[in-house]
Amino acid sequence: MKQAILLRHGDTAANLARRYCGATDLPLDPASLAAFLAQRPELHYPDPTGYDVLTSGMRRTEETLAAIYGDLPHRAEPAFREINFGVFENHTYEELKDDPAYQAWITGDNDQNVCPGGESGVQMTRRVLAAWASLTRDTLLVSHGGVIAAIMAHLFPDEGKHRWQWQPRPYCGYLLIFDEAGPQYREIP
Repeated sequence: MKQAILLRHGDTAANLARRYCGATDLPLDPASLAAFLAQRPELHYPDPTGYDVLTSGMRRTEETLAAIYGDLPHRAEPAFREINFGVFENHTYEELKDDPAYQAWITGDNDQNVCPGGESGVQMTRRVLAAWASLTRDTLLVSHGGVIAAIMAHLFPDEGKHRWQWQPRPYCGYLLIFDEAGPQYREIP
C-alpha cells in the first residue's frame, strides 16, 4: 500500500446527543446530512480511482461513502467497526453516571476494561490493526472515529498524541502516504 484515505462517517442522532454508539447500526442524521450535502461541492476529497474501497458495513459508513463519492463499488469489512460499548450502548454520560459498572469502566483504564457485554479499547484496537495489516492495495476506508484513531496512533506513535486526539470530525479524516521516509499524513478535506 502506498496511499490510504481514512474517513469518519457523518453525524448520527446518537453522536449529536452524545450517546455511546458503536455496535448499533444507525443511519446518518437527516439534517446533518442535508447540511453536508449543501456544502459538499466546495469540499475537496482525494480521488480514490484504483483504490480498494471499504466501509465497516454499517449504515452510517455506507451513507457517508455515498454522500462523498456517490455510487462507488466497494466492500464491507466488519473488522473496521467501532468499539462495542455493550450495555452502555445508546446511553449518555448523564444516564450512566450513577451506574457502578459504568464508573468502574470510565474511571479505570478504559482501554483495558471491557464494557459489560461489549469489548475493551485494546480488543477493538487489536481487531482493527489485524485487518489493517492485511491491506495490500491503496485503500479508501470509510469507518468510525475510534477505528481511525487506533490506526493513526499505531502509525504515528512519536506524535505524542493520545489515541482519541486522532479522532477526526464527521466527514473528515486523513490522507496517508507511505514511502521510504516512513508514513506521512495530511488532514482532509
